[in-house]
Amino acid sequence: MRIGLVGNPNVGKSTIFNALTGMHQHTGNWPGKTTQKFSGVKIYNGIRYEFEDLPGTYSLNSHSKEEEVTRDFVYFDDYDALIVVCDATALERNLNLVMQVLEITNKVVVVINLVDEAKKKKIDIDFDKLSMLLGVPVIPTVARSKKGVDEILLKLNEVIYFKKNTFKINYDFLESETQKIYDLIPNTSIDKDIVALHLLTYDIPFLNSFDFKFKTNLARNTNVRDRVYKINEDLYNNGFSKEDIETIVMECISLECEKISSEVITYNKKNYDKNDRIIDKYLTNKFTGSIIMILLLFLILWLTIVGANYPSQILYNLFFKFEKILFNFLTAVHLPSVIINALVYGVYRVLAWVVAVMLPPMMIFFPLFTLLEDLGYLPRIAFNMDNIFKKCNSCGKQALTMVEGFGCNAVGVTGARIIDSPRERLIAILTNSFVPCNGRFPLLISLISMFLITDTLFGSFILTLFIVFGILITFVVSKFLSKTILKGEASSFTLELPPYRRPQIIKVIIRSIFDRSLFVLKRAVAVSAPSGLIIWMFANIHIGELSILKICTNFLEPFGHLLGMDGVILIAFLLGFPANEIVVPIMIMGYMSLGYITDISNLVELKTLFINNGWSIMTAVCVMLFSILHFPCMTTILTIKKETGSNKWAFLSFLIPFVIGIIICFVVNVAGHLF
Repeated sequence: MRIGLVGNPNVGKSTIFNALTGMHQHTGNWPGKTTQKFSGVKIYNGIRYEFEDLPGTYSLNSHSKEEEVTRDFVYFDDYDALIVVCDATALERNLNLVMQVLEITNKVVVVINLVDEAKKKKIDIDFDKLSMLLGVPVIPTVARSKKGVDEILLKLNEVIYFKKNTFKINYDFLESETQKIYDLIPNTSIDKDIVALHLLTYDIPFLNSFDFKFKTNLARNTNVRDRVYKINEDLYNNGFSKEDIETIVMECISLECEKISSEVITYNKKNYDKNDRIIDKYLTNKFTGSIIMILLLFLILWLTIVGANYPSQILYNLFFKFEKILFNFLTAVHLPSVIINALVYGVYRVLAWVVAVMLPPMMIFFPLFTLLEDLGYLPRIAFNMDNIFKKCNSCGKQALTMVEGFGCNAVGVTGARIIDSPRERLIAILTNSFVPCNGRFPLLISLISMFLITDTLFGSFILTLFIVFGILITFVVSKFLSKTILKGEASSFTLELPPYRRPQIIKVIIRSIFDRSLFVLKRAVAVSAPSGLIIWMFANIHIGELSILKICTNFLEPFGHLLGMDGVILIAFLLGFPANEIVVPIMIMGYMSLGYITDISNLVELKTLFINNGWSIMTAVCVMLFSILHFPCMTTILTIKKETGSNKWAFLSFLIPFVIGIIICFVVNVAGHLF
């Protein structure tokens, strides 16, 4: 049995999916979290159920690519039944989608989730009466504790064999208009009224999917186009536009929702969301909201910096001990020394460095990020930043992708799926690297501690200022892109502010480790292993008396000085393309003329090494600026190629920040020498 899970964003659909299948798909307290279709299997009473968790949507009149996935599944896919998940605290709004689904099929189980939240807010729902009015089973659930989940499976068997008529909504005078094109619409499993309404509103994506499914030609049929044009012309002469027709359709559905809601929902406490509104008064305020955002960013960075130092050192020492064991083992099996050195000092040492430096900050940052997500704070960030992004001809949802980019830019890129507009989605993808991922934090933190300020608290403040500068560059570049290669106006921004919820700490930790930290680390390790070999070859293969690394360093030296840096720094960033974590060790390798990556854990020694090689405060500032603004890592570039399906956008995502980093470092260096 193939079952689809449908619902508004942020109603607990993925939690229901996990409870039904025993899987651990990432769930979160913000709209748009599910951006692609996920499948899972459950064997129950000898029956094999295949569940499809579909992207959240408020309506089957889809606006984004992700919502089209859900729309096409409900209308055109081959399934046995649908589960429509609703939020008990916002049932009237959720019924909008329920009505649209019931017009298409009655093989539906309506699941009312979060009934515990509704109970706290003194909201009573008559589930039996609602079931009677809708004509399908209605099941109350608390998905987080799996209450009601078994009953869903029981009711699925019942609805699969339903023979009743589908739900019918009265669309006022539009019904007489739709009848005028009945003869042009072929008989299919979809009601002609529904197809006619999509024709009247020129819903081309729907019509293309309809034609593909049923091998028809409605979207390009001249007779259909002429007849629809004539009907619309008559409607326009009577003062109706395409938007008016869409509004009438939605109003008719809303009236039906309101009517049913008045019969089944009782609000015993009128100000049930009073506390949320009081909190929002400060978190979404133009002034206090911005201050709170920056303070939270500062706090998270400070906790990450303080907490990551000791675990990183422990991991590094552990890996170094194992390195000796590995070296002795490979020597014992009589491998040639050149291969041993390449594997141990090249591949293994780079891998060890990446894991030791990258894992501890992620283990702190991602749980803190997931905690804010579970609380329901992330959509407030998007709300606060929407006006700024709108001025850049983008939208506030880009803020959500930026926040994810702090952990990993590749995750920020995939997070851009929640943006409806393809143009705005590309802007978010191309600018995500201006937010430094945790792989760049070690370099930034070290340079701040060595050259600017040693105090951890004030160091976190300086780091926050550098990050805010990167965010400002994001605004500028977004505006530039929207006026050049990605021209267009800002789309309307619809994002529900979810209720604040108490985080589930255990799930937060598990989710942040497995869904984020280990996922990102796996990708980083995959690209770091071959890069370790390449770096070792650069340092150990000589042309004449000089290694390839030294030749490249000498070649880049003049250009590096123009940017306030040197050839070693530039080659370190270029060779650090697979993983930002290895930039500092490559610098050390270049300055010390070693044939392998090494570590100087003592910042005093490291500062001395840098100063002896010509570093100043201006050099440190330029390196930090270039670190924030330079090209994203290989993992992110590959993710961009996969998300956009284009080499062009992957190349531009590399080129744009690279050029901007060069320009800004050049300007800062010149200004530093002048003033």
